[in-house]
Amino acid sequence: MSDAASDQAVGEELILASASKTRAALLRNAGLNVVCDPAHVDEEAVKESLKAEGATAAIVAETLAELKATKVSRRHPGRLVIGADQTLDLAGVWFDKPVDLDHAKAHLQAFSGKTHRLNSAVSVVRDGQVLWHGADWAELTVRPLEPAFIERYLDAVGEAAFGSVGAYQLEGLGAQLFSSVRGDYFTVLGLPLLPLLGFLRQTGALA
Repeated sequence: MSDAASDQAVGEELILASASKTRAALLRNAGLNVVCDPAHVDEEAVKESLKAEGATAAIVAETLAELKATKVSRRHPGRLVIGADQTLDLAGVWFDKPVDLDHAKAHLQAFSGKTHRLNSAVSVVRDGQVLWHGADWAELTVRPLEPAFIERYLDAVGEAAFGSVGAYQLEGLGAQLFSSVRGDYFTVLGLPLLPLLGFLRQTGALA
């Protein structure tokens, strides 16, 4: 945590069941006292199982958020644990985080000129019991992308492209990919932050 964020942190220490630097930064910048403890859930197995059962991408995000928080809560008795997940759906096709530059390039080529949906979910768990959950979605329209632009973009962002399901960060160079964004900014970044803060205030975990 940066010195500035540390000085502003209030309330009880919360556990984030994730290694996501973006989610941790969102929470800390909002003044929360957060430590990270990744859940290490087999997300691919969960996704495949749920997809076979006919679950939507939104339901997958909600299930994984709850599963992560529940698993980590067992390691932290009495503590509030936050779990979050995000899925990307393009006309019924689900996309995961790219594993290399070729994969990231394929993502962007698929998104070019089309609108995809990001589903973001968050759960708060204590001692294995779900106390609250929230979900939201955003629709993002990618402008037509020339192959040369995709190459330049990926050269510029490098491995950061592997850190999100869409191979982009809206808060950075990824903004250049889009012609329009419909939805909450924090939801796009992977966390329905404002409803979460509202719940934490209700519990007294946040002043």
